[in-house]
Amino acid sequence: MPDTLKTYAFRPDLPLELELTTIAQTLASFRAIVTQPARAAFYHIIWVQRGEATHTVDFQLVPLRAGSLLFVGKERVHTFDTSAEYDGRVLLFTDAFFHQSEADRHFLRSTILYHDLLDIPVVELGEQPQEFARLFAQLDDELTQPADDAHVPVLHNLLHTLLLLADRARRRQGFRHLDRGPDLDYTLLFRDLVEQHYKALRTVQGYAARLHVSEKRLAQATAKTLGKPPKALIDERVMLEARRLLAHTTANIKEVGFALGFDEPTNFIKYFRRQAGLTPIEFREQQVG
Repeated sequence: MPDTLKTYAFRPDLPLELELTTIAQTLASFRAIVTQPARAAFYHIIWVQRGEATHTVDFQLVPLRAGSLLFVGKERVHTFDTSAEYDGRVLLFTDAFFHQSEADRHFLRSTILYHDLLDIPVVELGEQPQEFARLFAQLDDELTQPADDAHVPVLHNLLHTLLLLADRARRRQGFRHLDRGPDLDYTLLFRDLVEQHYKALRTVQGYAARLHVSEKRLAQATAKTLGKPPKALIDERVMLEARRLLAHTTANIKEVGFALGFDEPTNFIKYFRRQAGLTPIEFREQQVG
């Protein structure tokens, strides 16, 4: 177990920050990486075409079967299943590749495929995955073509189309719909700020000030959108990182607390026990056991 949680960058040997491979090739070439908890600084689309598996995403077990499309956002901690017999495709890409325009940036920031506030997104293609199979085949083909002025735009358009179709399919398959409007907008902005500042800022007042809204208005937005107060969402993000570091690194309790912005180990221990009902050491022992 490492003493820090690694973040893997995109492969520097590829000409573009877009890669299409297979699950089998991924496990064969990068087994030591993808079967150990780590972050990736890029996005995953995992399409299971044969067999069944259980992917792990931030302590959640995600069952996959033939026809499942799993979307894992960057910086999520996830691992492939090594105990199952399965195969399919893995499509990887970065912000740098996808952000060809401000509209691209907005889409990737807001799509439910990577920013579902309630669930880990899985799209079930059923018995007729032809539309997605064609897109994967076209991506495969274009990746073999010589680079010219059309190469990147064609790849980008194919990827964008795949994401748009998957987003639409996800909305039709039991997605818990969140009403568009100011409440959702405030919640998304709040979520982004928490992601940036959760280690240093844990007060609702601080986030409300950055959003230029009152604490009451922010609470109304998150309550209507997610059924939770803002403080609960801040604590959930802090606790997720705490669990990651305790379960997946050898950092001691003082080091974990310090990494999360706690000056004193006792403050971190009290905070963790208040949130989880057990101490950091007890949680770590559960993971080992």
